[in-house]
Amino acid sequence: MAQYELLLPKMGESVAEATVIKWVKQPGDTIDLDDTILEIATDKVDSEVPSPVAGKLVKQLFQENDVAQVGDVIAIIETEGTSESKAEDQATAPATPEEKPAPIPGIAQLPVENVTAPANFSASDRFYSPLVKSIASQENIPVSELDAIKGSGADGRLNKDDLLNYIANKNGGSQVPPSPVSASTSVPVVEMPSPPKVDPPGASKPSTTSVSGGDEIIEMDRMRKLIADHMVMSKTTSPHVTSFVEADVTNMVLWRNKVKNAFEKRENEKITFTPIFIEAVAKAIKDFPMINVSVNGTQIIKKRDINIGMAAALPSGNLIVPVIRNADQLNLVGLTKAVNDLALRAKNSKLKPDETQGGTFTLTNVGSFGNVMGTPIINQPQVAILAVGAIKKKPAVLETAHGDVIAIRHMMFLSLSYDHRVVDGSLGGMFVRRVADYLENWDFNREI
Repeated sequence: MAQYELLLPKMGESVAEATVIKWVKQPGDTIDLDDTILEIATDKVDSEVPSPVAGKLVKQLFQENDVAQVGDVIAIIETEGTSESKAEDQATAPATPEEKPAPIPGIAQLPVENVTAPANFSASDRFYSPLVKSIASQENIPVSELDAIKGSGADGRLNKDDLLNYIANKNGGSQVPPSPVSASTSVPVVEMPSPPKVDPPGASKPSTTSVSGGDEIIEMDRMRKLIADHMVMSKTTSPHVTSFVEADVTNMVLWRNKVKNAFEKRENEKITFTPIFIEAVAKAIKDFPMINVSVNGTQIIKKRDINIGMAAALPSGNLIVPVIRNADQLNLVGLTKAVNDLALRAKNSKLKPDETQGGTFTLTNVGSFGNVMGTPIINQPQVAILAVGAIKKKPAVLETAHGDVIAIRHMMFLSLSYDHRVVDGSLGGMFVRRVADYLENWDFNREI
């Protein structure tokens, strides 16, 4: 019998680690090729890890809720054979802890001899990712000082943002007096000025008393905690302003009603309003490219690609934002297929981590919940997000050659929230107006 080392696969260009959330197979279980062995979660999506070989699971090297790095051996599988079988034939090469992590933008590089070796962290019982080790090495922060920094990750783990905030405060002289760690050692303990964080698993919590006796206390799930942190961070980062426009989308509604049956029969896909909205947004972004930017300190980064994220519901009720890349280069059929595919896989928790990254603008359809308008929170590091409301029949005044008349029209509100640091009211207002213009001037005779 041979033993096969199953590695944690690479899940995206910027994904370096994942949390084990569930072992589907237990030691002793028989495994067929492509059987799901475990479920993992990144900071974006949940994924399944299939087996590249058939055999029997011998050992699990990580427990549920443990964090593993890409390239770590996570399980041992016994296979037929006469020699040791390792994971070199897996699609992803392992990223060992000894590899030199990528340089961190904005932090000066030190000579090679000053880069911390793994042995420097052997005296600590605390886990540090290669990225955190790299930053600490470049900033000459000893392990004893790292051990004293409060972490916001799982089990109090120190992440990149925690360390960068600590460095900023340290350089700004905002450290608090040292607090003793042991009888012989004292290191500074810094309270991080980051958004409120939830207690890590296993941490002691104060007892909670229900005054009425009928209240129910529900612990946030992992994704809800991430969403909460992301929303708070966005509101503290960007001064939000929202502009509203009401659009007459009668032609668009009547056109969709006319073509939807033939379209579904021809393409085996249902055409919804979402790809129509995305097409209008992509056109408006080309007209106003400064809405397709991000902010880095005092720099405005103008994006070349138009990658539009669309908010989609997960089975848990949480929202996720898969991204349609180069949306301006797709026709309406291509947009429809992309929207339906991403929405279906989001519903079934089958999205890949890369498919939720790289967005430059976000669309959220609050009308799908029956809401007429909303004031959405910007999906950082983007600078704008558009909410489309429910389409309602209303009496409206129409100008005709024979005078004004009142008619029943299909009306909807569009609301654009934008980062007032870089998007002024004129740009935000003109952009959302241009999106409405594209929808109002829809060609009823358009072929698809």
